[in-house]
Order: sequence, then structure tokens, then C-alpha cells
Amino acid sequence: MAPIEAEELKLELGTFDIACDDDTVLDKMLEQCMCHRLKGDELVCEWVAFSTTKGLLSLSLENLEQFEHEVLNKKNKFKQEKSKREDSYHRTRDITSIQELIKAEEDEENLLDSYSTPAKGSQKRALSTPENPQSKRSTARLTSPGLLSPATFSPCATPSQKYSGRGSRGEVVSTFGTVQGPRWSVPKGRRSASVDQLMSTEDSLLSSYKFMFQRLRDVRDVLSENIDGLGEELRLHFNIEEFSPVSLPAQDKVTVLGQVCCDSNGKLNAQSVLLEAGQEHGGRQVPVDLSELNEFSLFPGQVVIMEGMNTTGNKLVASKLYEVSSEPVMVMTVCGPYTPSDSLAYDPLIDLINVINRDRPDVCILFGPFVDSKHEQIEKCQVTETFESIFNRCVDSLVEGTREIGSKLVFVPSQRDVHHHYVYPQPPFTIPDLSKKDVERVTLVSDPCTLLVDGVTFGLTSTDILLHMGAEMISSAVGSDRFSRIMKHLLTQRSYYPLYPPAEEVNMDYEKFQSYGHMPINPDVLVVPSELRYFIKEVSGCVCLNPGRLTKGQVGGTYGRLLIQRSPSDTDGKRINPCLAAQVVKI
Repeated sequence: MAPIEAEELKLELGTFDIACDDDTVLDKMLEQCMCHRLKGDELVCEWVAFSTTKGLLSLSLENLEQFEHEVLNKKNKFKQEKSKREDSYHRTRDITSIQELIKAEEDEENLLDSYSTPAKGSQKRALSTPENPQSKRSTARLTSPGLLSPATFSPCATPSQKYSGRGSRGEVVSTFGTVQGPRWSVPKGRRSASVDQLMSTEDSLLSSYKFMFQRLRDVRDVLSENIDGLGEELRLHFNIEEFSPVSLPAQDKVTVLGQVCCDSNGKLNAQSVLLEAGQEHGGRQVPVDLSELNEFSLFPGQVVIMEGMNTTGNKLVASKLYEVSSEPVMVMTVCGPYTPSDSLAYDPLIDLINVINRDRPDVCILFGPFVDSKHEQIEKCQVTETFESIFNRCVDSLVEGTREIGSKLVFVPSQRDVHHHYVYPQPPFTIPDLSKKDVERVTLVSDPCTLLVDGVTFGLTSTDILLHMGAEMISSAVGSDRFSRIMKHLLTQRSYYPLYPPAEEVNMDYEKFQSYGHMPINPDVLVVPSELRYFIKEVSGCVCLNPGRLTKGQVGGTYGRLLIQRSPSDTDGKRINPCLAAQVVKI
């Protein structure tokens, strides 16, 4: 347990309006924290409970000693008795399990072997796509910025003949769903999709916190910031110069920003709508007359922009309601390797950049490996550059090659990335040399992770859980295929890797897995790239996608793409599930 600081204790005491400037008292409390293995907030809460029962005792050395005698020592005694009971129980375990533990400790003598580059396992099988050589390419190759061409990673980095002669490029091999007027190429000039991590390292709850102590003014500040933040996005989207105060009398039409609320504790209806402005615009409420609107969809808490007349300052007669149009968002998913198995020439990556420039997706999710530890030439160290240098050139090519169209790039590491941490969960890549402009459209995430793409939840993992779990799972179910059963297990177990013990090639850190290996919610889309055959399936309300790999051996593989049609809210304010269409396409 991390040591407690005096300032931390002062902060915790301040939560209860307890002032303490006596260093001897703080030292005593620090001593109690260390001796009784308590955190600062735990000790302060215990003290507040004790002092309250005694009639609000003052914080002094004498009272702290009494507190330790009557409360802390008794708690320690209870913990020790409980520990003895648990030890007695564990000593009665089956001797077989103890022998297994002993054998596991003996196996740890060869621990260093587990840190070596994973060898090609017996589960690996030859996967290839049908060959149909074409004499001419269907699309022109993107002019490389000199980052990956000519290929100089290896003395024998000659282009793969089988890959360059592959057929059926661009063929759609699997489809799912339909979207009203689907467009698999985004028009120029539109780039509005947002990419956010559902639980980033900085924003996640790393420690306990005090709840049920929030003040009404703090709640007001949070809601007001939400109104102002979303309102600014809407203002820029609709090119509105400024907003008027909601309760200001005006003889002309005004444009106002606010949050929808109800004039009573009952259910919202057309006659009970109020519009409450944020603090920046007065924080007042005004009733809204919706009779002049042909259609509307409102719910309590909704941040909206309204245009209308408010001649008296007491009622806004709304004539226009600004809503963001539900344009489809296209997401492309690609998984490495980005080279064929017989060459270190990154021709598939260059072809991928061509496809991205042609289809202009809003978001590209790029899974590793970028520098594949299972590539024969890398295993034999037949490279002329460092692994980090090769990876940086791959990233530079993707960033520079897509800069003009502005697609947002999401990089997901793989345990097969020879230059990166070989552990699960896996931390994100670090790319220190990105320009400020590129940082805005490049997102580095961990494996696994959960993303929000324009409000749609994506679950992502590059570890081949399909292959690992398929080799271990037994079942006698009828009416569903093996892939659907595996995906259902992932969703019902709420885990990106529920298999235990894990596959030999997975170095699992269970302490980190407890925090970062579980699904915080059931995702709308779950992407699980695998060596196994590509598929798109709907399982338990989730669209599950295995896009395959960009290369399969010496030939081209597949990638996935999704089209998200955002739907408006219904009359009760409940969000309708997004309409999704998906395809798996040959590179």
C-alpha cells in the first residue's frame, strides 16, 4: 500500500470541515494508518463515525488514543480471527491441488523461456485465398512518400510474386445488414466522426472516492458545462453567431440554447416543456410553445437550440428546432500482418493506403502486428533496421498517406508486434514524433479496449481469442455455429479473454486484467481479428466482426468496414440502437 501523506489526511479531514494544523496529531494519524493498514480516507471516515457517537470529540492526541483502543484494535482482532479461520479452511484442500501448485513452482524455473519470441505453434494452419492472377491492376498505386518504397528492411525484400498476382481484389466476401442508401465511400469535405476511449488510463477510476457528498451547486455546474460544451459544438456546426438569453424580451426572432426540462414532477408533454439556459446565458427557465413546430422529439435533459419569438420574456414560441442530421459514419477495420510471409516489402500496406484514399472512411481501426514476430525473416534477424524504425516508418506512411482526406486513425497493438510489450493487457503504442495536427486524428489505445465512435460502442482486442478458445471449448449445442457460441461466451462473461488458463503464447497479468480486461458494457460492435475464417454475426444484440488479416501467407487477405446510420431518439427520449451494415472485403 502506498504511503499516506499528511496533506492527503488534511484534504480528507477538510471534506468533513475538520481543521487540523497540529503536526503531532497528523503524525499520530499517519502512524495509525501504517500500523492498521488503512488508507487516509478510511481512517478519517472511522474517526468521524467514532467522534459522532461520542458527541463530536475534538481531534487531539488523547482522543485519538481512545479511538485506537476502542475501534482500531478491535477491528484488527476481528481480522486476525477471520484470517485464522480461512487458513484452517485452506489447509484442508485436496492434496492434488497442492501437488499442482508445487509442480507449477518447479515449472517457473524455465521462466526465461516464456519471454522469448513465440514459436510457430502446432495450431497454426495454412490459410490462403483462391488465386486468380490478373495481368492488370484495377487501381493505381498510391505514390509513396518514400517511407516504404523502395523496401530496404531486408537484403531480400523483393516483392512477393503471389501477392502481386492475387485476384478478386475488392470483392465483397461477407455482408451484414442494410442501411438506407448505404455509401461505402465517404463524400469529400465531410469528416465529423468522434473517437473517444470509454475508459482511458487517465480518466478511469484508479482509487475509491467518496460518493453521496455532492452539493447542489456542483451538480448545477456539471449540467451547465454540459449545456455550454455541447452548445458550442452545435453553434459551430450550424454557423450560428451567438445565442440570446432565453428570458430576454425581443420583438424579432432569437436563437437560444438550453436544456429541456419539465414544469412539474410529472411526465414531459407538449404543454409542460421548459427550456433552461446555462449559467453563461442567465440560467433562467422559460416555458416553450411547440405549436408552430411540424415535428419534434424531446426528452428531459436534452440540450437543444431553438429559434422563435419571445416578445414578453415569459414564453418562447418555437418555430425551428436545430438537430444534427444523421449522416452515416464509415469505420474501416484492418488487422496485420501488413507484409506477405515471403517478403518484408510492405506492398499490402501501400495498397491499404490506396483503399483508404479511395473510400475515405471516417475512422480506420488498425490492429497489429505491424512488425510481425512470426515473420520468417524477422525470426532469423534478416533485417537491416531496428524493429522500432520499421514500425515508425509504417506509422509515418499511414499518417502522411491519409493526411489529405483526414480519416481518424486508431492504432491497436498486438502481442505479435516484436518491438512492443509482450503482455496482456497490452499498453498502447508510443509515437512521440507526431505533429500537433496529426495528434488530433491519431488515437493510441491498449489491447483490449472499448471505444466510442460517434456514440456507438466498439469493443476491440487483437489477441486471437477465437483461435485460443476454439481449441479448448467443448459443446453439444445445436442450432448455432461454433463462432457464435464463442462470441456469446465473450459477451455473457463480460470479458475480452475469459479463457483460463490462457494459451501458452499469452502472458497474462491478472492484476491489470481485472481493471482493463473486462467489458464495461455490452458493446454495439465487437471486433475480434483472427487467423480463422472471417465472419459477421449478430449475437445477443451485438454485431460481431472478424475482419480476417490483411495478408494470409503469401497472398492478400481481407479487411472489414462498417456503416453506422445514427438514429434520432424516440418520443420517450430513449436512444434507438444504431442501424449497422458491415462487409468483409478482399484487399
